[in-house]
Amino acid sequence: MSTTTGKAAQPAKLQAGPGTSQSPAARAQERRGGKRPSMGVQNAAGWLFSTPFLVLFTVFMAFPILATLLMSFTDFGLRNVTHPLDVNFIGFENYVNLFGDEKFLKSLFNTAYFVVIGVPLTIFLGLVVAVLLNNGIDRARTFFRVGFYAPVVTTIVAVAVVWRFVLDPSDGLIAGLFNEVGLTPPDFLGSETLAMPSMIAMAVWRNLGTVMVLFIAGLQAIPTEVREAAKLDGAGVWHEFRRITVPLLRPTLLYATVITTIGYLNVFEEPFVMTQGGPSDSTLTVSLNMYREGFNFFHMGYASAMAYVLFVVIMGITVLQLRLLKDNTK
Repeated sequence: MSTTTGKAAQPAKLQAGPGTSQSPAARAQERRGGKRPSMGVQNAAGWLFSTPFLVLFTVFMAFPILATLLMSFTDFGLRNVTHPLDVNFIGFENYVNLFGDEKFLKSLFNTAYFVVIGVPLTIFLGLVVAVLLNNGIDRARTFFRVGFYAPVVTTIVAVAVVWRFVLDPSDGLIAGLFNEVGLTPPDFLGSETLAMPSMIAMAVWRNLGTVMVLFIAGLQAIPTEVREAAKLDGAGVWHEFRRITVPLLRPTLLYATVITTIGYLNVFEEPFVMTQGGPSDSTLTVSLNMYREGFNFFHMGYASAMAYVLFVVIMGITVLQLRLLKDNTK
């Protein structure tokens, strides 16, 4: 009884004696004889170190975003570049005019077409390549990974040169294959029907490496014990992939789908470099149309409204994807 009472009477924390080990920071603080900086001093130091980033973010991000939002409610044009205060506030007129603009509706349809076809192709092919490189290919695996990822880090100018050569109807690689079998090669970039599929093929080829890397990381994160247990239960390759691999890859699938969709909704470089939106606006996207209105025709207010419509579309689709796919990741 006395022993129990003695143990209970002991203090919760023992005083550090001469032989008690202390951290280097504690010993240094003890030698200095000073106190730890107050929370206010620590917060001030944090804000001080954050100041360069905050200044750059405010000047080059926050202020332009706010200015663009305000500009979308005005008729800001070329004359207002030198006299910005002479701008006229027109309310939602730019937004109303957008949905009566056939060119904008055409660009919106083209962008939707690009996303609906391009995103599933990129995700599917990226998953197939990732599975093959993770499980099926043993030799030269690093070579193939680098080869598939190389287009991601290649500039759009180099990509455009390669694809112009491949798709050229007279001297291109595909034209040579058509000529070998006695067929007339189509003009891929000059046809209203084939121009957009050609853009999608180039985008899928260029972005495949990013999705592949994400899926390889997801596949390698799956515990080997789960696969081994499935094999012991007699699960075949397809059953294992459908019942185990795909469900465990849902978080990676969610992330890859969201970032790929956002990138394809903002597609600009491919049509700008390859076709300039032609022929007959068949590859005109919202981003390219926005660029034309803002920097070719100097309809800055109208282009700003177009940018915020695209922003709302991106936000809506992203939220929808998160709700549909995130429920399956729990």
